[in-house]
Amino acid sequence: MNTSTQPRIPEPAAPLPARPLLLDLKPEDWDLAGAPEYRRRQLIEWIYTKRANSFEVMANLPKDLRSHLERHYRLNPLELVTGQGSGDTTRKFLFQLHKGDYIESVLIPASPALYGERSDRHTLCLSTQVGCAYGCKFCASGLDGWKRNLTPGEIHAQIMEVERHGGKKINNLVFMGMGEPLANFDNLMVAIDVINADWGLNIGARHITISTSGLVPRIRDLADQPRQLRLAISLHGASNSVRDQIMPVNKKYPVEELLEACAYFQSKKKKMITFEYILIEGINDQLEQARLLVRHARKLHAKINLIPYNTVEGLDWNRPNRKTIHAFADILKQANISCTIRLEKGHDIAAACGQLRLKQIKS
Repeated sequence: MNTSTQPRIPEPAAPLPARPLLLDLKPEDWDLAGAPEYRRRQLIEWIYTKRANSFEVMANLPKDLRSHLERHYRLNPLELVTGQGSGDTTRKFLFQLHKGDYIESVLIPASPALYGERSDRHTLCLSTQVGCAYGCKFCASGLDGWKRNLTPGEIHAQIMEVERHGGKKINNLVFMGMGEPLANFDNLMVAIDVINADWGLNIGARHITISTSGLVPRIRDLADQPRQLRLAISLHGASNSVRDQIMPVNKKYPVEELLEACAYFQSKKKKMITFEYILIEGINDQLEQARLLVRHARKLHAKINLIPYNTVEGLDWNRPNRKTIHAFADILKQANISCTIRLEKGHDIAAACGQLRLKQIKS
């Protein structure tokens, strides 16, 4: 009699855990499988000096260590999808993240109107979140909603990738890209540790500006940090009635509370704060707003960047005419307020935050 039995079907293998991103960890937390300490220093050099984007190319590391690192970690969190060059030499980069999300970074050419930088300054505008939850009415970043915070490695890897693809050494940073930087405070601070470290990207804190829509508690937290970072406030309205139309966050943290937090920051850091003010036709370009802005700036000894509105597809805003822009600026200058009209950068490549990502999502 045939006593054959059914073959045993093996149990499915348990899925391997997702490999963490090496750049999210401090170097002292990297698992080097018992390798001597000098191997850690070599790995740091490969990543942050030589900008290696794979473990395979790290020729002076033993093969078994490279294999160990490959099994346990991901190294490069960003893949360049597209890069666009502007007639004014602004360059915009669209990156895809590990799980398919998209973020943008913008390389801005040197301009004396931007934070007074030298002519050899190359400024990178970085993202801190995928999308944005704060819904500023002029901005494309939040049109598709907020998805998640970027990790520390995803934040500082933007610098490394832009330098790799853009061929420029970045020496000035502005966190003004996609997302609200202070809503991702902890990851941002970890990323800045790497950006600032002499073994890391070695960009001084005085060359790093964090922009916020007005998260009052986090402004105070930032003031209490030891780093000498710069602060920019996306103000865009000098009164609550005007700012409410543009910045939903103002309903939670109105202008008076925001200015008090700015005063606290300045008392701790002894640094001039910048008010970013996007001029939008018929919304915030009235001369009484300019006069009120003078009062705010004078109290805080703040400087003001006036930014003529950069058109965003899908948003019903317009730029004021040249006469209105200069009349607004003249009131500030006549009051001896430090003020610049920031020259528009990247209009021909949709360089306003989130526009390139939206096009990619919709395509």
